[in-house]
Amino acid sequence: QVQLVESGGGLVQPGGSLRLSCVAHDFTLDYYAIAWFRQAPGKQRELVARISSGGSTNYADSVKGRFTSSRDNAKNTVYLQMSSLKPEDTAVYYCNGERRLFGKTYNYWGQGTQVTVSS
Repeated sequence: QVQLVESGGGLVQPGGSLRLSCVAHDFTLDYYAIAWFRQAPGKQRELVARISSGGSTNYADSVKGRFTSSRDNAKNTVYLQMSSLKPEDTAVYYCNGERRLFGKTYNYWGQGTQVTVSS
């Protein structure tokens, strides 16, 4: 089944770190741009980070300098390393993969992983 699966979420204290993983099943991530979104209770889903198929990255101002996205195409996996976590980073984190090929857009979402930053 074609899908993205996130993992690595959990409970962490303020100032701590977590690494999220986004693994592709039944398709190859090589040509996909991967975006990380998050959604906190009562808030809209927001874009956190994006990594292109070539490895270029962009980050929301709120996470710049604290979050880093990387990809390991050999493992068909994209990572989001999160450091200096704050309570306001608490949310469900989703990865999204997209590519365009011959005029058609392929887009997949993961199921999300909960990140809770609390003392």
